[in-house]
Amino acid sequence: MPAKRKPVLPALTITPTIAEGPSPDGSSEANLVDLQKKLEELELDEQQKKRLEAFLTQKAKVGELKDDDFERISELGAGNGGVVTKVQHKPSGLIMARKLIHLEIKPAIRNQIIRELQVLHECNSPYIVGFYGAFYSDGEISICMEHMDGGSLDQVLKEAKRIPEEILGKVSIAVLRGLAYLREKHQIMHRDVKPSNILVNSRGEIKLCDFGVSGQLIDSMANSFVGTRSYMSPERLQGTHYSVQSDIWSMGLSLVELSIGRYPIPPPDSKELEAIFGRPMVDGAEGEPHSISPRPRPPGRPVSGHGMDSRPAMAIFELLDYIVNEPPPKLPNGVFTQDFQEFVNKCLIKNPAERADLKMLMVSGELQVVLYCWAARASALHRGWGFSSIPLPDADAIGFGFLLLRHWKLQSDIKAELSGR
Repeated sequence: MPAKRKPVLPALTITPTIAEGPSPDGSSEANLVDLQKKLEELELDEQQKKRLEAFLTQKAKVGELKDDDFERISELGAGNGGVVTKVQHKPSGLIMARKLIHLEIKPAIRNQIIRELQVLHECNSPYIVGFYGAFYSDGEISICMEHMDGGSLDQVLKEAKRIPEEILGKVSIAVLRGLAYLREKHQIMHRDVKPSNILVNSRGEIKLCDFGVSGQLIDSMANSFVGTRSYMSPERLQGTHYSVQSDIWSMGLSLVELSIGRYPIPPPDSKELEAIFGRPMVDGAEGEPHSISPRPRPPGRPVSGHGMDSRPAMAIFELLDYIVNEPPPKLPNGVFTQDFQEFVNKCLIKNPAERADLKMLMVSGELQVVLYCWAARASALHRGWGFSSIPLPDADAIGFGFLLLRHWKLQSDIKAELSGR
């Protein structure tokens, strides 16, 4: 009988690597020492260290996760073959995001997926969404994560229409640090960088989620990945060897989307750019109408399924062919700083050998200088200041940007805050 299968569930549950101790609050001196060692291995500032320590301490109290222990609060979104809901874990009182993935698979494969998800317990970074655990129940795999109250950047984009350049500087730093952490500490790639997998919260934190840690889960969900291929790099779509360079392409494409307010393939023509930015776009000294589209659209072919054009989007095979064979997207001239344009262009070089290298950028330290300067210049551009008198900000000076996401339902609030009003 189905009811008698319930006892096997604990064997399919991932338990936290920081075990509960004998004390009433679920911690012990040994656990705290182990926690401190883990935190010392990461290069964190004091605030990041305190927040991560607090999360891991709370997580140690959670223990084994069971379906009956959750109370549903609301739906947060759907995608990648699963539905994400905001829930309360009743035994601990913690608010979590629970992703439910329905899979009709053999028990052996199901067990392998749960085992592969174990590595998520070791992914502890200020730039990676926290993981509480995973378990299987009634035909669904549940992945329980930290709840990010600002939502994902695709949700922010729907309300804000476009995200200001200086805030995207903060996004870029967080994404690159998250990718570097996954690569250097765990030797894994993300494989699915896109706006819906970049989450924010009201504390100003930006974190990556839904990275491809389980190969078996990726294979089992292959049919649901068609929609996300629009963010894949040309080399990945062609089936050739790919590396973290593919994630950098996806980040660059996401930055263009967040900047112009819609998925950028195929790119907008001059008329759509004028509608987006509220003024004619000119390209170069001759004042010719600007267009970042390399070829005219076929009659009746829409720009995109996103943004102001509500007609059906390109067929998936046409879209993939476009990514592989046409010039990469770019930002329009005259709207964004040269720093931002050059940064995005380096991410969207089609040849992965020539594309910006993650390790080189993170080790050299040049990235931070470039992005901080770019953030200051972008802020000055929005405020009407001259660039020559703008001082170089420190790391926290551009961190204020995502505090504005508390007001992300009103674009005017964002503009007012950035203008210092």
